[in-house]
Amino acid sequence: MSQMPQQAAVPKCPSCEEPLEPGDRFCGACGYDLSVVPARPADSPTLAVNGAVPAPDGVDWPVARDSDGHGRPAPVHAAAELPGTDSGGSPLPPPPPEAPPGAPESAAPGVRFDRPDEPDEYPLQAPDPRLSAEQDAAAQDSAAQDTAAPAPAAHAEPAAVEKVCVACRAGRVDDDGYCENCGHAQPRERDHMEQESGPIAAVSDRGLRHHRNEDAFSVGCTALPDGAPASVAIVCDGVSSATRPDDASLAASRAAGESLLGALPRGTHPQQAMHDAILAASHAVNALADEPATAREQAPHQNAPACTLVGAVVTAGLLVVGWVGDSRVYWVPADRSTPPARLTEDDSWAAQMVAAGLMNEAEAYADERAHAITGWLGADAYELEPHTASFKPDRPGLVVVCTDGLWNYAESAEEMADAVPPDAAARPLHGARVLVGHALDGGGHDNVTVALLPFPAPPQGAGSA
Repeated sequence: MSQMPQQAAVPKCPSCEEPLEPGDRFCGACGYDLSVVPARPADSPTLAVNGAVPAPDGVDWPVARDSDGHGRPAPVHAAAELPGTDSGGSPLPPPPPEAPPGAPESAAPGVRFDRPDEPDEYPLQAPDPRLSAEQDAAAQDSAAQDTAAPAPAAHAEPAAVEKVCVACRAGRVDDDGYCENCGHAQPRERDHMEQESGPIAAVSDRGLRHHRNEDAFSVGCTALPDGAPASVAIVCDGVSSATRPDDASLAASRAAGESLLGALPRGTHPQQAMHDAILAASHAVNALADEPATAREQAPHQNAPACTLVGAVVTAGLLVVGWVGDSRVYWVPADRSTPPARLTEDDSWAAQMVAAGLMNEAEAYADERAHAITGWLGADAYELEPHTASFKPDRPGLVVVCTDGLWNYAESAEEMADAVPPDAAARPLHGARVLVGHALDGGGHDNVTVALLPFPAPPQGAGSA
């Protein structure tokens, strides 16, 4: 979770006593609002990042043909939609079938199943004071026989839309997201997300210490005007000290992904398309600050919604990266005997100290100010400086696009390459799950998001094994 260059007023959360990080406006463990925060320091310009490799000469991009794009991303799957097992390891039974159109209202959503509806739990009819006890009992028996006559299936099974608790596997989940049986809070849709689109995949997880996931991603495949394949991945990290960081990352990832998938089929050079996508993401995040006050978190002292962004475009012979903030792209060659590389340079306090020669990398990243970012997307950003770079790898490999929730546990290119499974290029979804697990096993201090793209881009229709 990225942070603006500000410090919290207290070292521990007043609510849960969890340690706070510099710049936190909310407790990462319980979400407590840290209302007393010092003013933001004076503006300091972002250091120019001069790590870009010029676009390769001689790339003959074909003339665009009429095209509306191809390969829109597949739907994101929430954790609750994935297959699971019960406590004994056996597969869960399939959900009841949905009621057909025109079914009785008793099968419609909203029926409460915590009220008994069996007729034998209540008198079938009120006792008639005019009858003796024997006569009344006979009348009740007769009514019971009439009621027991075969009838159409009016006793419908619970509708498929009814959610079952992930903890006790029995209770109904109420509209507030809690189990009516055991009271367990259910995972939210963004707590864990996975998506696979052709040969690329991404996974995002809330982590072990934060109360919500403020990361977001967008992945997809398309084709250039000449039919050559292209893969796209965008990963965004909400700024924790800003208002609605989860909304900011979601808006930015969607806007950038849609911009890239629309521009590449028209013949726009991938590096120009990446630059334009970052600007589109910036406009989307800025628009959140203009929404009515009723849509905000009732905290007027907070900064405008903000996030970081990093992305990659992979074609048959070209790799383009773009970023603003401290999320990263790594290159891991298929031949592990050749060195991996980090392809981005952080917009952060630590990176500025290293670039200025004031600290070495180990000293800078050990400082508590290391993750204070100097570039982000948002209405109160000092100055938007989208960074883009083009590379032309001479061998196959894997592109890793991730937030600091992962690279905090695999910071160097060599450490990241060691964490990537050998078959990640052929099984990107599995590889992304392994990398998220690596971060969680390391402590899961932050939200974790990673996208994997094989290079060169496989032909259309290729996917995980």
